[in-house]
Amino acid sequence: MRYFEDFAAGQTFEAGSVTVGEDEIIAFARQYDPQAFHVDPNAARASVYGGLIASGWHTTTLSMRLLVDHIFGETANMGSPGVDEIRWPRPVRPGDTLSVRLTILEARGSESKPDRGIIRFRVEAQNQAAETVLDMTGAGFIARRP
Repeated sequence: MRYFEDFAAGQTFEAGSVTVGEDEIIAFARQYDPQAFHVDPNAARASVYGGLIASGWHTTTLSMRLLVDHIFGETANMGSPGVDEIRWPRPVRPGDTLSVRLTILEARGSESKPDRGIIRFRVEAQNQAAETVLDMTGAGFIARRP
């Protein structure tokens, strides 16, 4: 189990990888972001993207799953106050394999709640060509070691 004391500015954690399939892209988009370039391969070919792409929200949720599976699930995580910034600089396409990395930007103890600390972090997801497809900064509350 990782506690607040185990995090320091500059640390980097690898969160694994996932390959994204066309059926998964379409299913997610049909439910949550049904824009034509996410749900209709023919319309997507005629779009500015030249083919089907995943919703940015899908990319974010895939990344979150990897973060939980490889980092936050093994951490005395107490939730998050939110995300400060999120960017999707390149689209995710069917067959892409995303690798996710978390970098600690800041770790400070909470002044109002001494049982926890606050980490600020950057999440980056890259495709198999090492192109960034997600760049996000956020924060989390982490319990101090008992």
